[in-house]
Amino acid sequence: MAQNLDHFRSEQLVITTDPKSPAAEAYRTLRTNLQFSSLDRPLKTLLITSSGPGEGKTTIASNLGGAFAQAGKTVILVGADMRKPTLHTVFGLDNRVGLSNVLTGHMKLENALRKTMQHGLLVLPSGPIPPNPAELLGTQRMRDLVQELTGYADLVIFDAPPVIAVTDAGILAQMVDGTLFVVSLGTTPREVAQSAVEQLQQVGARVLGAVANRLENGSGYYYYYYTSYYGEEDAASVPWWRRLFRGNAGGVPKKASRQAAMARDD
Repeated sequence: MAQNLDHFRSEQLVITTDPKSPAAEAYRTLRTNLQFSSLDRPLKTLLITSSGPGEGKTTIASNLGGAFAQAGKTVILVGADMRKPTLHTVFGLDNRVGLSNVLTGHMKLENALRKTMQHGLLVLPSGPIPPNPAELLGTQRMRDLVQELTGYADLVIFDAPPVIAVTDAGILAQMVDGTLFVVSLGTTPREVAQSAVEQLQQVGARVLGAVANRLENGSGYYYYYYTSYYGEEDAASVPWWRRLFRGNAGGVPKKASRQAAMARDD
């Protein structure tokens, strides 16, 4: 298992570089919320996606992985976006070897995993961009790899491509235990987000909830995590992004939780 490079985009990885900050605490709260969402169904594999690019999913995936690692879990972050990969840049890793090499049989998984500065947090970069990402992700080899990855870690987090325009996220969502959807408020049109969620639901994805990114809250832009249930609230008073999953049980607990944290673009 090769070592990582020395440099990484520290401004994105606050869970490691500034662990006492409100942002880092928010990621830990998000970790707790996800743990509660899977009491009856263990969460071994988690997909993080969004409707479009630049909504912060890679930053959220990276910090959430770090939060679980700090709690004593072994975590593997997988760069499953083989179209416009960015996960490797957060950790300063070389992307010449990764997921695409493993799927095509040119590299063994154990040789493609990379260590990070956070103990217990490993990264499988996307690797060289293949001509057929969706075809690779839809193979039996990918299904087998998902299971193989769970043998190396307590939790595997897939940083997936956006839902709209490509089928990659929908393919992967059928292979994992749960999906977390990222919405960039002020950027993502409501109709686009709703369409993306519908696509996930149509393939049978277990959507645990969403991270609403860049929510104005006085001193800055924040994100909130919530589950798909919002009780007896008047629907008209509930923000549209909290209504995305109404009617989708998804196995989530009947209690909404939220927290705030700074988040940046992918």
